[in-house]
Amino acid sequence: MKHQLAATTIALMLATTTGVLCAPLVTGDTAWARAGGGSSGGSRGSRGFSSPSSPTSPNRSTAPAPMQPSPAPQRSGWGAGLMGGLGGLVLGGLIGSMLFGGMGGGFGGGFGLLEMLLLGGLAYFAFSFLRRRREAQPAIAGGYGTSYPGGGQTWSPDRSAASSATLEAPAGPTDLQSGIGHIRQMDSAFDSARMATAASDVFFKVQAAWTARDMGSARDSLTPEMYDRMQAQCADLKAQRRINRLENIAVRSTDVTEAWQEQGQDFVTVAFVASVLDYTTDESGQVIDGSRTEPVRFEEYWTFVRPVGPHAWRLSAIQQP
Repeated sequence: MKHQLAATTIALMLATTTGVLCAPLVTGDTAWARAGGGSSGGSRGSRGFSSPSSPTSPNRSTAPAPMQPSPAPQRSGWGAGLMGGLGGLVLGGLIGSMLFGGMGGGFGGGFGLLEMLLLGGLAYFAFSFLRRRREAQPAIAGGYGTSYPGGGQTWSPDRSAASSATLEAPAGPTDLQSGIGHIRQMDSAFDSARMATAASDVFFKVQAAWTARDMGSARDSLTPEMYDRMQAQCADLKAQRRINRLENIAVRSTDVTEAWQEQGQDFVTVAFVASVLDYTTDESGQVIDGSRTEPVRFEEYWTFVRPVGPHAWRLSAIQQP
């Protein structure tokens, strides 16, 4: 038990330090389920430790946050009336000075009779205005509209319409759309549908080579690292005199879920949903694991890589959801 724990710890440390997606530790017959052993392995570049995007999960959006309009400051209540009254007093004083300034000289340079009457009238007007504002305050506390004794009402803005008029920035491209756009800069003919079809062809080719226990026929569709890994697994199958048989493969869907560039390479991840008769026999044909009649449904994410530009794609990783 101690030796097994130590081996597991060393494997996890290697996975952390190398940055390569390592296969989970599996034992027994389940290690040979379909191509790649039904485990995760290979390289996904900088995304090696992140879960692949599924067809049903939304891709990240680069759209900026909606812009909210800044509300204009509002003045209401008796404070606004007070400011208006004081403004009226100042304006009245200025007008009085302009019109009656010359008359002040006849009274020894002080306030004239007309000026005193004018100032008194302005003060009375201001006092009456403030009193009316305070009396009318409860009637207008609910909004901007003002009710009058005669039954009329001024215009009141529709708050719901104002809230629906919030400025929204246009939606930006998703992470997948941005990645496809970058790939098309050097390969204008790149198309997601054609990529999914090409990936499906590789899928069947790799499964056939796996059943034959020789990845040579699919070598041109694999990166060197992926070829070495899968060929070593085929050698283990031969050493144990076992054959992992894959029959009646039915691919239900193929979807491009990720696309990106890094270090002069294009990366694309394709999600496969398929069903297959997946069972293991010895070389005499005796079933050791699985079933000849019960299909297995599975979902896998295959990542392909190539140099930037219109070059051939190669399988670089198989990842389980």
